[in-house]
This record gives sequence, C-alpha cells and structure tokens, in this order.
Amino acid sequence: MAFERTTRKDWYKILGAEPSDSLTELKRKYQKLILLYHPDKQSADVSAGEVEERVQRFIEIDQAWKILGNEETKKEYDLQQREDNLTKEWPLHAQVYVEDMSWDEGEQCYTLPCRCGGNYTVSKTETKEVALVCCDTCSLVIEILQ
Repeated sequence: MAFERTTRKDWYKILGAEPSDSLTELKRKYQKLILLYHPDKQSADVSAGEVEERVQRFIEIDQAWKILGNEETKKEYDLQQREDNLTKEWPLHAQVYVEDMSWDEGEQCYTLPCRCGGNYTVSKTETKEVALVCCDTCSLVIEILQ
C-alpha cells in the first residue's frame, strides 16, 4: 500500500495513540473506540447528523487500524510520516527526477551538485526506497521524484 504525499490523516491521533505504542496497546485503543462508535451501538435518540458523524468516525477508526494494525503498512506509514516531518524541518532545496541526476559509473551512484559546492548522492537501489537525500556538506535536502 503506497502512501501519497497528500495523505494528511494522522492515524495515531484517530486512535488516540502514539507511534511508540505497542501493537497490543494500539489494538486495545482501537477496540475501545470501535465499540464506542459502532453503528449498532448508537442510541435511537441521536440526530441523523450525529449518526452520520459517528459512522464517519467509525470508518476512520477502522482505516487507522488497517494501517497501524499491520506491521508492514505501519512501518511504511511511519516512514512517510518521518519524511513529511523532515520536509517541514529541513530546507527542501529542490525536487529532482533521478533521470536529471548524473550517473557515476565508478561509484555506482547518482549525484547532483548542491549550491554550497557539496553533492547529493544516492545509489541506484536507494532511489526506489528513499525520497529525501541530504547534501554531504550542508543541511539542504532534495526530494527524488519517481
């Protein structure tokens, strides 16, 4: 499951959880919320608008668990969150396609000169795994687009 940059929902917040919570703790929080917002558990005197809000909340809670309750999708989501935080904290110098970088046959990597005189360097295998690359001499970062 790929997460797009436009994904802005904080699945941890939806579950009332923290990234450091264990899978057992995440499951406990999920179960508590899913019972609270389950459509079958709603009282009859609730307005139609509130019922709709609760159904939407129930769906969000379920989506959060589908991502955070699976070790693989949780890991991918956590990596995306870290990347998003890095782009907020570090100065993003440019967005670059791998094809626009220079291939260094001897080093077996792609490079791009930074404005400071340093280089952005990424190996061929890393281009599939890494979206952000730091300059080797300053704090600027480029985003590698696929």
